[in-house]
Amino acid sequence: MVVDFTMPERAALYGMLADNADNIVVKSDPRGFIVSASPALAGLGANLRDLLFGPHLSDLARSDRAEALAVRHRATFAGHGNGQWHEFPSSTGGWFEIRMQRLCESGGQAYGVLSVLRSVTERKSLEERLFVAELTDPLTRLTNRIAFTAMLEYLIANKAAGCLALFDLDHFMTHNITYGQAAADDLLRAFADLLRNASRREDIISRLGAERFAVLLPQCGTEAARDLCQGVIEMLADMNHETRGHALSASCGVAPITGSVDQTVRRAEFALFLAKAKGRSRVEISRDDAGHASPPQKAALSPAPQCDQARRSQLGSLSQGAW
Repeated sequence: MVVDFTMPERAALYGMLADNADNIVVKSDPRGFIVSASPALAGLGANLRDLLFGPHLSDLARSDRAEALAVRHRATFAGHGNGQWHEFPSSTGGWFEIRMQRLCESGGQAYGVLSVLRSVTERKSLEERLFVAELTDPLTRLTNRIAFTAMLEYLIANKAAGCLALFDLDHFMTHNITYGQAAADDLLRAFADLLRNASRREDIISRLGAERFAVLLPQCGTEAARDLCQGVIEMLADMNHETRGHALSASCGVAPITGSVDQTVRRAEFALFLAKAKGRSRVEISRDDAGHASPPQKAALSPAPQCDQARRSQLGSLSQGAW
């Protein structure tokens, strides 16, 4: 099939379509089945010349967005469409945006819908890269403070049990001044990798800035969190990683996720302060008002999975490491 527009359809088309050869023009019947389209529709996997009957407009969208596109077509045909552009992922990959307008006869009777589609894949890719850049620490490829705060807020809002562990590399400024920025950066990257390898699949690791790292441990009690974090510190010590005689170590403070972001972070920071005050290279647990730690739960160290590079657009699906 090829595009064959009547004069009213051409008028509607000229009102919608900018001078862009990449646009796809589609005419559909009242039920949403495509009756004619420009040849560029083949880029969406629908070559009308090879089909006896045209596909439904919703077939152009990814399966989980097909019904939404069908609903928008029905609303447009009923005269409730607003003529704005709307994005959808296509069935063949990539992203498109679509604008629909009802087609009416001279007497006002609707007989179809005229749609203009155009690819926005490059724009979506740029948005994804900007999203990743906004929430990622460029040095370690861990999530950053913005992402950490948002995820902690998410866990608290959903009353999720768990703990926050704050790690701080001991004597980091001395190492930085003595051996230089490049060596300090290497240390930060190495410690980030250690956290990835030592944490559980569901844990969320962030670099908060300088030598400070945070690990959110969902569904993990304070005693189990201490065991996990102690394993991190012992692994750092077992690496026997010394640079010109300067041994590397880390301290950690653990607190249950409770109350608010500020309260949770303050308790973890105080526990970290105690770990530093008691000699460093150790883990301290924040105590409740009665002076007791939270009931223990079992947790085990496990290798971290490879991180998916695709966008994780929902905060609930944030995971550890690079995105």
